[in-house]
Amino acid sequence: MKLISWNVNGLRAAMKKGFEEFFLSQEADLFCVQETKLQEGQIDFAPEGYECYWNYAEKKGYSGTAIFTRKKPLHVYYGLGIEEHDQEGRVITLEFEDFYFVVVYTPNSQTELRRLDYRMKWEDDFREYLCRLDKEKPVILTGDLNVAHTEIDLKNPKTNTKNAGFTQEERDKFSELLDAGFTDTFRYLNPDVTGAYTWWSYRFRAREKDAGWRIDYFVISDRLRSKLNDSIIYKTVMGSDHCPIGLDIEL
Repeated sequence: MKLISWNVNGLRAAMKKGFEEFFLSQEADLFCVQETKLQEGQIDFAPEGYECYWNYAEKKGYSGTAIFTRKKPLHVYYGLGIEEHDQEGRVITLEFEDFYFVVVYTPNSQTELRRLDYRMKWEDDFREYLCRLDKEKPVILTGDLNVAHTEIDLKNPKTNTKNAGFTQEERDKFSELLDAGFTDTFRYLNPDVTGAYTWWSYRFRAREKDAGWRIDYFVISDRLRSKLNDSIIYKTVMGSDHCPIGLDIEL
């Protein structure tokens, strides 16, 4: 199976920057996006051969996720079933016969870490949710997790230790997720690779300088490792401040 994920930072804007061309060229089995920044009816994108599922934030022009799948799932679930987390369109889960597929757009801790406390609550509840799924069947999780896990996952670790996305608290929560029986596919296959970034600030010509962060992931249940072929970063694909990522797995 070929799976692709992309934080498009506004799907309507991305459509003007080559999103549809990239989508069609990949012929993915599952293609998901985060930060759609849409409400229902604001875009007409229903690619032929795909089932489409959207989760919109209540706040207009904010957050949001979507999944396009060639195979119709057994069930579709929106959110975590926890009201305080389910207002921003951040999670969609598809249940297939042999696995769960989850797309997430993790809340950002924001400037001056003003949302860090909420982020910590989110992390615990989201991990518990994934573990419940994992008890039933293996899980494939993807999306913008808004954390660079280790120092080799961003260009300038020393100057970012107190910034959103690289606080010790956020990094520790990602470690807790992995310790709960999950694998960061890219780092599993490429344990020492540096410069593997998926997001670059629009400021300071960061992408031109390749001063990036790896904050977009494919994470799988440990027991799926033997089925893993490749975890890909499409670093040269433009259209957002993030680039797409991919997973090749035998399911």
